[in-house]
Amino acid sequence: MFLEFAMENWYLFVMLTAILLLLAFDPGGRTAGGATKISAGQLPQIQARKSAVLVDIRSNAEYSKGHIEQSLNLPLESLESNLKKLNKHRGKPLILVCQSGMRSGKAAGILKKNQFSELYVLDGGVASWSKENLPLIKG
Repeated sequence: MFLEFAMENWYLFVMLTAILLLLAFDPGGRTAGGATKISAGQLPQIQARKSAVLVDIRSNAEYSKGHIEQSLNLPLESLESNLKKLNKHRGKPLILVCQSGMRSGKAAGILKKNQFSELYVLDGGVASWSKENLPLIKG
């Protein structure tokens, strides 16, 4: 009975196998931009251990409402035209931060394209940082 079902619905088994293979070989923790996702708890450890530079890609208005200490504000809209500001940090890991973690993947793609290699993204962005009751600097 099962064999008959499997033969008549072979395409379902092919799709299931493909999905399982994708899940098994997914590098997990990677964003579309090729950066590694990190949690709010991992951020200070990576920043201290690897001398990583924290880059907040939110707008100036979002940044002034509250940002993570020692972060450099380079809004996504002007990131490509402001890459010069990151050149002095080229050999260091960069941790990208936005409000929810969505824009950071796009920023990572831009930076990868411009030969920045070790990139991290704060999973969930500043929202996840706040949810963990971690401090934000106003202004």
